[in-house]
Amino acid sequence: MKRLALPILTLVTAACFAACGAPAGNNGAAANNAAANAAKPAAAAPTLDALFALDKQAAEAYLRSDGEFFERVLSDKFVMGDAGKRLNKAGTVKMIGEEKCVGQALELTEPQMARIDADTALLTYKATVDATCTRPDGMSTKVPSPVRAATVWIRTGDNWQAVFHGENVLVDPKSPPPPATPEAKREQPKIDDKATPDANTDALVKIELALWEAWKDHDAKEIDELTATDLSFVNIFGTYFGTKAEALKDWTSGNCEVKSVGVIDGVATALSPTVEMLTRTGTADGTCGGQKFGSVIWGVSIYVKDGDAWKFAFGMNSPT
Repeated sequence: MKRLALPILTLVTAACFAACGAPAGNNGAAANNAAANAAKPAAAAPTLDALFALDKQAAEAYLRSDGEFFERVLSDKFVMGDAGKRLNKAGTVKMIGEEKCVGQALELTEPQMARIDADTALLTYKATVDATCTRPDGMSTKVPSPVRAATVWIRTGDNWQAVFHGENVLVDPKSPPPPATPEAKREQPKIDDKATPDANTDALVKIELALWEAWKDHDAKEIDELTATDLSFVNIFGTYFGTKAEALKDWTSGNCEVKSVGVIDGVATALSPTVEMLTRTGTADGTCGGQKFGSVIWGVSIYVKDGDAWKFAFGMNSPT
């Protein structure tokens, strides 16, 4: 069963503010207006090193079941996928706090950061861990490893908070592991997400479906039109594509032969007036690398506003 290995999510505080003062003058109102109109300093952008260093601290917080840590650092809009189900902030914090983990080794490598817009960033890396986690029901699970992890960050006031986290086990597309047997699966704690789709949900699901259809048809032109200039993607095998050129080459290579696709259970959440997050379930019937893949794929897509159009900027698909 797909399990959360390392919900490595953390908060980055913007570090630098400059005080701007207006020259003194005889006209108090004019001075006040000058001060009010003074240019505000640009909010500090996160650096890869800063996010990555703090993610390592968060990994340690997970292994010690520190739910309070994640209560502070997750955005109220936070979501992740767990066994193909949408889990919100409350569910994630509850799960972390209830599990008891014993870890022997932890290594985070290959960090990369992508800018989605001025207030939204993606961090991805490889995580290798040797740990076992036990739930309140007494059942223990070895943490899957190694995985490709991805976290989407948004600016909240002067801070950066995690709004999405996902992990896919790194596998060879030509020899993926067999599906988990029913005996190996465990039901997750039932937590009501209470997700309310926003007004853009239907429009984004329509675009998402068009993108899946273009992938099925190896239609590079259509994919190019539906995606942002700055594009990144993590596929079901844990492979990270950091540029639009890399993603288009993979999606149109003919490595996957797909007969039909669909998009269901879409829930869109506005991260800002120009950035939306869509959680969705994709359905597909076909093969990749000669291997048949699961017909149900849970995932998240981040869309950015480009003029009057919404365009796909980041996505992560996870097997269920």
